[in-house]
Amino acid sequence: MENEEPVIKITNLVKEYKMFNKKTDRLLEAIIPKIEKHSNFKAIDDLNLEVRKGEVLGILGKNGAGKSTLLKMITGVVTPSKGEIKVNGKISSLLELGAAFNGDLTGIENIYQHGTVMGLTMQEIEDKKQEIIDFADIGEHLYQPVKTYSSGMFARLAFACAINVNPDVLIVDEALSVGDMAFQLKCFKKFEQFKNSGKTILFVTHSVADVLKNCTRSIIINKGKKIFDGSVKEGVEMYKKIIVGIDPEENSDNKKINNEKINYKEPIEKLDSGYIIKDSDEWKKYFVQNPNITDYGDMRAEVIDYGLFDIEGNPINVFDNIDEVILKSKVKFNEDVKNPIFTMTIKDFHGNDIVGTNTEFEKIETGEFKKGDIVICEFKQKLPLAPGKYAVSFSCTRYDLKGNLTVLNRKYDALLIEVIATKSSVGIFRLDSKVDIHKSE
Repeated sequence: MENEEPVIKITNLVKEYKMFNKKTDRLLEAIIPKIEKHSNFKAIDDLNLEVRKGEVLGILGKNGAGKSTLLKMITGVVTPSKGEIKVNGKISSLLELGAAFNGDLTGIENIYQHGTVMGLTMQEIEDKKQEIIDFADIGEHLYQPVKTYSSGMFARLAFACAINVNPDVLIVDEALSVGDMAFQLKCFKKFEQFKNSGKTILFVTHSVADVLKNCTRSIIINKGKKIFDGSVKEGVEMYKKIIVGIDPEENSDNKKINNEKINYKEPIEKLDSGYIIKDSDEWKKYFVQNPNITDYGDMRAEVIDYGLFDIEGNPINVFDNIDEVILKSKVKFNEDVKNPIFTMTIKDFHGNDIVGTNTEFEKIETGEFKKGDIVICEFKQKLPLAPGKYAVSFSCTRYDLKGNLTVLNRKYDALLIEVIATKSSVGIFRLDSKVDIHKSE
């Protein structure tokens, strides 16, 4: 596979836009080209990328990072300022659903128009037409002008046209959640069919759970540049730092970033149980601590300790999923902080968030803490998880005056725990149903 020609090859790609301070500047420059009244904004800055057949590439980045601009250039909607894009095969895009539709034409007429725009022959359109009609499932509205459609009907037909043309490359940009719940389920099933058939997919979403579930590789675009290209898990962890305002390329004194990652293939029983929680006299030796946690934040507060306890306060690392347990974190404040948010999250060993909560979700006003204060936060609850091994993350965050979430200290995958069960169940949670069986009269 490494020797195969890439399905998509992008070389030194640049997209610049002219930025004008005033409308009159734009007019003046148009009239007198020798006068430059603009500055240049690079939406994409010298980007190189190869995507091979069968890859599902997750493209991550904040709003304005350049993701949509990149996809528009790949699909030919936008012309690059510099660089080259080579695509081997037919592309179908869920980027701008219905962009090829004519509002005055009926739905059935737009099926033909969309197919023609996609380069299908009339016979290929005929072969696909009924599949598109069945997938959209909009009834007699199919024979009415598209401009009379509700937004939901429009999206259903547009999605059906885009997804059912059997492309070599599928581009998805936040478009899998259109229509009602039943249609969304149909969309995801179709997406799974594409994955299983070895199609190449470029997947843009702000949902890290969807990236972890669906993608085989990830890239991160930040300020027009590709700053990461590698495993999905590492990409998601870096993206989480970016969305809370931490620049992964910075290495300043007030940002403590450890990019080492957990070894997700190593079961708990093979880890050295001698790992202890640092700076702790009372919680020593009892827990299985991940030696390679992801640790970052501005350090105005630091999570210095954490652990799992039974309801009597005894430290544990294995528990039955019917038992009530306590997850504790100890936080030291290095500066005065008002209303910090204490959090805990439980993930499986593939990096998927399974469950979590924080003091904001629980509607708890935490109050003000002074420099030097040490606080213990306890989350007491049952965790009816399926039997298995999990990683627990702890953090202390807060909102600044502008409403932006700031990470004071976050310790991802810090504590490794194991859940056992006395009863079998299906899925990720234990269900304790009250079952009544009786003959019908």
